[in-house]
Amino acid sequence: QVQLVESGGGLVQAGDSLRLSCTASRRTFGSYTMGWFRQAPGKEREFVAAISRLGSRTYYLDSAKGRFTISRDNAKSTVYLQMNSLIPEDTAVYYCAADSSRRSVGLSPDEYDYWGQGTQVTVSS
Repeated sequence: QVQLVESGGGLVQAGDSLRLSCTASRRTFGSYTMGWFRQAPGKEREFVAAISRLGSRTYYLDSAKGRFTISRDNAKSTVYLQMNSLIPEDTAVYYCAADSSRRSVGLSPDEYDYWGQGTQVTVSS
């Protein structure tokens, strides 16, 4: 079992930046593929970004490419999501997730075993 705790959400204006952090409770953090997902009111949870166990491969939602950057620090058991040029459509609860399966990097919520509690990101126009 691993616990994930997100932080860094908040209320910002369009064009601003935020950095989300997610820290895991287990020292085996480096064995997990990590992902960020988001869910807006009335919508399905959607993939935002994912990163392989050693950080060599990253994947992004098309609308996040060029604006968001996922990274990880395995020594700190932490994954980050740097979000720049935020737009109102980015408003959602953001969740980090861990996949312990050692499969290739997954883009579906169903492929992740552990989830954080979520952090709210609100972007005003």
